[in-house]
Amino acid sequence: MRVLKTILFILIALVAIVCILGMIGPDTYRIERSVTINAPTDLVYDHVSSLGAMDKWSPWNAYDKGMKKSMEGSDGTVGAIYKWEGNDQVGKGEQRIDSLAPNSFVKTHLHFREPWESECDALIELAPEAEGTKVTWAMVGENGFMSKLMGKFMDMDAMVGSDFEKGLALLKEQAEAAAAAVKKADAAYVIETLENPEMVFVGKRDPKVKWSDLAAFYSTHFQLAGGAIGKAKLEMTGAPCGVFWAWNETDSTADMLAGFPVKAGADLKVEGFDVHVIPAGKMLKTPYYGAYDKNMAAHMAMDAYIKANNLTHFGNVIEEYITDPTTEKDTTKWLTNIYYMVK
Repeated sequence: MRVLKTILFILIALVAIVCILGMIGPDTYRIERSVTINAPTDLVYDHVSSLGAMDKWSPWNAYDKGMKKSMEGSDGTVGAIYKWEGNDQVGKGEQRIDSLAPNSFVKTHLHFREPWESECDALIELAPEAEGTKVTWAMVGENGFMSKLMGKFMDMDAMVGSDFEKGLALLKEQAEAAAAAVKKADAAYVIETLENPEMVFVGKRDPKVKWSDLAAFYSTHFQLAGGAIGKAKLEMTGAPCGVFWAWNETDSTADMLAGFPVKAGADLKVEGFDVHVIPAGKMLKTPYYGAYDKNMAAHMAMDAYIKANNLTHFGNVIEEYITDPTTEKDTTKWLTNIYYMVK
């Protein structure tokens, strides 16, 4: 009987100790790590302001190569949600964009469902520093009973901080590589400003052309549009073009029209085809020589020029395909004129 009482007293004492430990400690926590990236703040912001961009430098991808991922909503906007489910190291949960302050601040809310239930906020703070950008990645939340208790036996700052350091190192590598590519592109491309007249295009528009289907889309609709233009006795005023409204990295699709510019008024109608009018105004133009799927550097040069000169891109992007690839087999000689509408 005395032994049982002793065991009972010990158990009561242990419970009391656990309760005390679970009540001692700060009510909130903040775990953070920082890195300085040799890249402009607006460029770094592009790498942290969408869930898809964050996933590219997430340190947790290395823990489960087969992790299941999905997206809800419009990525890069408040309310977009990224969900994941993987092995015991990554667990299961979701991340939601709660706040975006361009070139300054990103706040997301994390809801972990497995291996245990918990919620917190993740912050990414950007600040210019010398010729680069200081990035601070932080996790903040409330310390409940279990959090305070676990904190007595586990160094959460060291555990989470280690992953943050790995992720920031990847972010630094990717952002600095992008900055170097922009500098190289700036030096490689000549960009001129034009006062462009009104342009009328006849072709076929599809808001969801898969990138993998671009070549087939062009081939089919250039031929059909050319036939329709000839049948309507319209005069072409330029080479075949791709007119773009959007280039969607989240689902690898483009909102675009494949067709030709023609000499006609804005009221033109061609049965079975889309007619798109681009109003007269300021445009930037740069020539690009090379394969069609390698022209991203030219577009990055345009983006950098627009930012450097305090311009605003709006409306369409046009790719004008001057060289006929069926007669010129050397891709280094393929000329594409790229146009951006700006103001």
